[in-house]
Amino acid sequence: MIATQIARQKLADTERIIPPHAPGMRIGLFGGTFDPPHQAHLDATLLAMKRLKLDRVWWLVTPGNPLKNTSGLAPLAERLAAARALTHHPRIDVTGLEAVINTRYSYDTISWLIARCPRVQFVWIMGADNLRHFHRWQKWRGIAELLPMVVVDRPGPSLYASASTAGQALSRFRIPENAAASLPGRRAPAWAFLHGLKSGLSSTALRAMRKQPADAGNKAAK
Repeated sequence: MIATQIARQKLADTERIIPPHAPGMRIGLFGGTFDPPHQAHLDATLLAMKRLKLDRVWWLVTPGNPLKNTSGLAPLAERLAAARALTHHPRIDVTGLEAVINTRYSYDTISWLIARCPRVQFVWIMGADNLRHFHRWQKWRGIAELLPMVVVDRPGPSLYASASTAGQALSRFRIPENAAASLPGRRAPAWAFLHGLKSGLSSTALRAMRKQPADAGNKAAK
């Protein structure tokens, strides 16, 4: 417990808790473990930024995903550094604020940000693969009521994401893709599906590749 508090304080000392913002700004929130961050994350960000005419996008690098096994997760500091090295973009901010404010679920993080960033027009960004499992998220309906959302196409998942539990439950709030630029100014619930991203990269596959050399070394040593 003490070690966790010390680590959180160290992160707070080096992190800007809330990235630059101002009333009226259109800001995308892109959450995830980013273990590791990869080009498809960046491409999805840039696509959303362009199509929704966002002023900035904040990458919310979470300490861990409550729905996944985090035993092999890379340290947060390493993931933050890797994300910043990959993005290197003047309008993309990478933050580990969840570890500092001690929120575990996206609903709590979004609520915290909305309360402290008045009149900022936030939009939640997620991949189509996440929409498929969105109904398993804590207070997922509440998230949809807090802010508009944009779902970015992924190869494969886009075929069944809209037919998922959440996709069907929120179908009446979906707006046409050609109206996506209006999303930040809309009252939630509202969401749009963006096509155009066709990268097959995934953090899961990259983690598996990262693990293979270690596994091979262990077998050779036996």
